[in-house]
Amino acid sequence: MKKNERGAFSSKLGFVLSAAGAAVGLGNIWRFPYLAAKYGGGAFLLVYLILVATFGYTMIVAESTIGRASGKSPVSAFSFFSESKLMRVGGWLNAIIPILIVPYYSVIGGWVCKYLYSYLTADINEIATDNFFGDFITNGFSTELWFIVFTVMIMAVILAGVNNGIERVTRFMMPVLLVLAVIICVYGIRLPGAFKGVRYFLIPNMKNFSWMTIVSAMGQMFYSLSIAMGILITFGSYMSKETSIDQSTRQVEIFDTLIAVLAGLMIIPAVFSFSKADPNVLKAGPSLMFVMMPKVFAGMSGARIVGILFFVLVLFAALTSAIALTESAVSTFNDEFGWSRTKGTMITALVMIILGTLSCQGYGPLASVTIIGMQFLDFFDFLTNSVMMPLSALAICILVTRYMGIKMVEAEVTRDGHPFKRRRIFSFMIRFVCPLFVIIIFLSSVLSAFGLIKI
Repeated sequence: MKKNERGAFSSKLGFVLSAAGAAVGLGNIWRFPYLAAKYGGGAFLLVYLILVATFGYTMIVAESTIGRASGKSPVSAFSFFSESKLMRVGGWLNAIIPILIVPYYSVIGGWVCKYLYSYLTADINEIATDNFFGDFITNGFSTELWFIVFTVMIMAVILAGVNNGIERVTRFMMPVLLVLAVIICVYGIRLPGAFKGVRYFLIPNMKNFSWMTIVSAMGQMFYSLSIAMGILITFGSYMSKETSIDQSTRQVEIFDTLIAVLAGLMIIPAVFSFSKADPNVLKAGPSLMFVMMPKVFAGMSGARIVGILFFVLVLFAALTSAIALTESAVSTFNDEFGWSRTKGTMITALVMIILGTLSCQGYGPLASVTIIGMQFLDFFDFLTNSVMMPLSALAICILVTRYMGIKMVEAEVTRDGHPFKRRRIFSFMIRFVCPLFVIIIFLSSVLSAFGLIKI
């Protein structure tokens, strides 16, 4: 690819599956189920669905429109609409987030690779022991090895380009991911006592509702849809002018929400069955996927097959999101520094190796080194998700309302007679509600991290 040549999706389906792939990641598989269980089950799900249809829709439309109207990645896109230095900072914020996320995200992707390999080769009862996960992540060599394996997978796709790499891979992975999710759901909900988990997850009980149900659902929606990471701006710049932004956004919403709900149905009923309907077991957080689920699988017939299918699903989800994050970083290097795709990919890989190694070793040889009391991986997650992403989203709201203008967004969305069915919702949300929401997310997350409030 020439330095000034941008890639492009070949069709609307290419954009939809790639954007959905960016949204569907590890957060859908483990974060959504444990938050749903912790903060109200069906009540959490109801709030989440409302937020996706309003806040999520608004931000996806805004970012996709910014990207397509400018034809640029985040920094240049912000500068395209405004000469304000503050807005340029907002553009760089969107651009830097993926560069910081993808290294530690790839470390977790390496963990997934390790578990898939173990289900293919090791004793499944050994995988289900309490020490298996802890022994692995404290082994600096082993975690580094699997982190490199995952990173090589990503870079191979990125080097192939937008059409031949990203689009081709997500066209294959996303349908397979959906089929695997359905298979594991059907298997899980047939376990003894699992239906109690289905009812808890799907039927709202307002006795379980609290203010934290809203705050946590906002945070998950933000995380799950890949909002304010620069990804949707980048992918929007690859979108053809003939593609309907409104329709594509709705399809991304549906696909991402479907996977999140299926993840809940995969995990919550199975853990309810395993734990004798104790929802507190689901509060294990990130370790839920690597500690609790292997225990659940070990008690099933066909445990090895179920484990393999589950971690293939999780690997595909991790890869599609990591590919999107990396592509956003490479696109920024291409636009801002005039680098070729190959050079941008190699520089991104170098950054990933350096920062990812810190996260790899943070539970092993570097365990004694912390930042504000956090291991490296936890700190990078806090910095990007709790601090930078809300500020990035606020910058997007300001860019659209003060510099780009609602009318320009409407003109871009309705190009060639395409619909803009939630026009009024978009206008109200982007002006008033979205800025308020991101400020709430920012303050609640930061105050919680410093122990000033409990979430």
